[in-house]
Amino acid sequence: MLHHVELWVGDLERAERSLGWLLGALGYAPFQSWEGGRSWSLGSCYLVVEQSPARTSDEHDRLRPGLNHLAFHAGDRRDVDALAAEAPAHGWRLMFADRHPYAGGEGHYAAYLEDEDGFEVELVAAREEPAGL
Repeated sequence: MLHHVELWVGDLERAERSLGWLLGALGYAPFQSWEGGRSWSLGSCYLVVEQSPARTSDEHDRLRPGLNHLAFHAGDRRDVDALAAEAPAHGWRLMFADRHPYAGGEGHYAAYLEDEDGFEVELVAAREEPAGL
């Protein structure tokens, strides 16, 4: 099981607006707060967002080596749709709109979002079992 993830960001306030909103919507609770950082937890796992002075850049590039994206269980299809619809108000844009909600392939219902800093998240809907099983 994953213990925690730490993301270094160029703008903590902007990250709180986008990632903080999303994590709260997914059931994460504020966990820690300090000058230059925040964290949210769900169960024993937590996610840290920090504006560390040790960064070598203020920009994230998901296409370079390192973190490409985080994928979250996001409930059922209605939940994924609701999050994707509300996300733009919190600094997110829908990626792969021409293939949404199956950009990950047939049978994989998800929304791929990118925030203003280039961080990508994948919101994955629970698999629906065929009726009668």
